[in-house]
Amino acid sequence: MIKNPIQLRIAKLLVWKQRLFMVCLCERMYPNFIYYCNLQQDEQSAVGYKKILDLIWESLLVENVKINFDLQLEKLESLIPVIKEDSPYMVYPAIDACQALSEILHSYISGEIDEHSAKVSSISATTVAEFEMTKDNIELSEDEQVTLPSVIDEFDLQWEIFRLLSDENNEMLDLIKGLKMDIRSAETSNIGVFLSN
Repeated sequence: MIKNPIQLRIAKLLVWKQRLFMVCLCERMYPNFIYYCNLQQDEQSAVGYKKILDLIWESLLVENVKINFDLQLEKLESLIPVIKEDSPYMVYPAIDACQALSEILHSYISGEIDEHSAKVSSISATTVAEFEMTKDNIELSEDEQVTLPSVIDEFDLQWEIFRLLSDENNEMLDLIKGLKMDIRSAETSNIGVFLSN
């Protein structure tokens, strides 16, 4: 899995900021999951993923909100697509979106954070690299993958989120609401899938 040098810096942030970083990347991967669900005419799974994602945003916005994260993980595991012989390519970015979301849930359940924020960063970048390799029908080493323009763009976006998180002048609730709004209003995933309503 691709590593971004940012992961070492993210690990030094406060726990809520690391979770915010993760949920921002999951929000960007959400259209990939929805696109796959639409191909499968599976509206129920799309709704299920969105509910879990919304609960994570709520956990950041509402102090002491009661959420059963074990139950949410159980629900998420039932939504993870199964790869079959005739599965479309989008099954892979959809699975990545679920894996990234499960990393956040595991961070709440275990109380550990650094390993999970690093994994979400890697999952998102790897989704981008694998999409590019599939599109161009090529196989690249990890060192070559990090030089792909789309992967560089993904890293730039992750750094941009990090800079906002590390700016001490940003007030907590404003920062969370602002990032949530910015990513949702873009309606575009890390691999360029547009979320049409």
